[in-house]
Amino acid sequence: MLFGKTILITGVASGIGARAAELAGQMGADVIGVDIREPSSGVSAFIKGDIATAAGVQEIVRQLPHRIDALANVAGLSGSTGITATLAVNFYGLRALSEAVAPRLREGGAIVNVASIAGYGWRANLERAKTLTGIEGFPDVASLVSDHGLKNEEGYPLSKELLLLWTMRAAHQPRFKDRGIRVNAVSPGPVETPILKQFRAVLGDARVDSDITRVGRAGTSADIAPAILFLCSDGARWINGANLPVDGGLEASINADVLGFLA
Repeated sequence: MLFGKTILITGVASGIGARAAELAGQMGADVIGVDIREPSSGVSAFIKGDIATAAGVQEIVRQLPHRIDALANVAGLSGSTGITATLAVNFYGLRALSEAVAPRLREGGAIVNVASIAGYGWRANLERAKTLTGIEGFPDVASLVSDHGLKNEEGYPLSKELLLLWTMRAAHQPRFKDRGIRVNAVSPGPVETPILKQFRAVLGDARVDSDITRVGRAGTSADIAPAILFLCSDGARWINGANLPVDGGLEASINADVLGFLA
């Protein structure tokens, strides 16, 4: 379902992005990789770039071909570098890249955002999420953090809450919907990637270990990549505005606790 397609994947130097790029290539796709570090393999073309600034996004887009089939937004920060950098990369930069790439996506193309179980609280924090996703363009993130009294420890979960809400909104925005571009998300639980140690430092060992215990093991990049690529493919042509938990059942377990339906 990916043979002959061109897929743009951010964060290709390691972890989920690297595995997604490798698998997409094995399935016959041409992969354009974006990262701040050069990948060892798995891409047809590579753009060294950083989505942390508006200028960085513009420079990446300048180097892209005029037509691509899908964008997989995998690049992200754990929150260990502070809330300003985390929001800039995990949400505002991701959104800016998606909007800038939209005219180059073919009709019926796809955008897939890698969110997280950490964004589970978007419903409880809906008004805040609506406000912050409603800010258009690429804002001065440091000023935004100060103006809204946001705290460093909120950075990672907040960025994923915004991403989940925006995914649903974007699926119905004219720039995407009018051309049949689908916008979906996948939400992994804890995954054995190079930044898992950073997540432990940010979220705490107790939280991470509890999540792993609920489902029996941490995920791997190989567990997540196929779901991303499925949503990039024509096999997912009637899936839009959805969030696919790829977490071994973690969200189901949390729902059971929160909603009280566990036997």
